[in-house]
Amino acid sequence: MAKALKTEKSATGEIVLDSKDLSILHLLQQNARMTVKEIADTIHLSTTPVHERIKRMEANGVIKQYATLLDHTKVKKSLIAICYVSLKEHNKTAGTKFVKAIQQMPDVVECYTISGEFDFMLKVMCEDMNAYHDFHVNKLSQIENMGHVQSIFVMGVIKQTHQLVYA
Repeated sequence: MAKALKTEKSATGEIVLDSKDLSILHLLQQNARMTVKEIADTIHLSTTPVHERIKRMEANGVIKQYATLLDHTKVKKSLIAICYVSLKEHNKTAGTKFVKAIQQMPDVVECYTISGEFDFMLKVMCEDMNAYHDFHVNKLSQIENMGHVQSIFVMGVIKQTHQLVYA
């Protein structure tokens, strides 16, 4: 019979991560292809507890997925645009329709609901300005209930990271 994964939760229901868990996460953020043995050697634990900790963090959603980070310029996604979007109507149905439409657009790599003058912020990555124009005119602007869109173009990337845990 499989051993149950032990999960410690705080009084607020948050998953408790100790220093070893954080060390594992830090190492996996730097290189998700590290073996359990390499991690174990680095943080001075045996492989079994490291493996169990990783499985627990995966099961509890702390580790959502493993990904390969690409150089956007080498996969024909050289243009990065930040789009601020306002909807005409502000109700649950309208918002849900917008979100569903955005989730179907591969050029939109990030979407956030935001406060302030606009309702959403999108990070859009395209091959070039012509591809962005096509996206803006034929996809984004065609979404039902679209109000105002303001596009800002990224001139250069100063810092780009996905690391949330630091050793």
